[in-house]
Amino acid sequence: MSLTSTAHQLVTLASEGGEGGNHESLNPYLTGGGAFIVLLLLLWITTRFNRDR
Repeated sequence: MSLTSTAHQLVTLASEGGEGGNHESLNPYLTGGGAFIVLLLLLWITTRFNRDR
């Protein structure tokens, strides 16, 4: 598979359009809120391991 054929396939795939990847069951506020909670949890875990400083 050459670079030009790969690029052509990617351009064809991108130009088909479709639904744009938006799924009906994905709520952006719920997804963002969940990601925020996970990041806060990771921050809390990191600070618990870093008590000696």
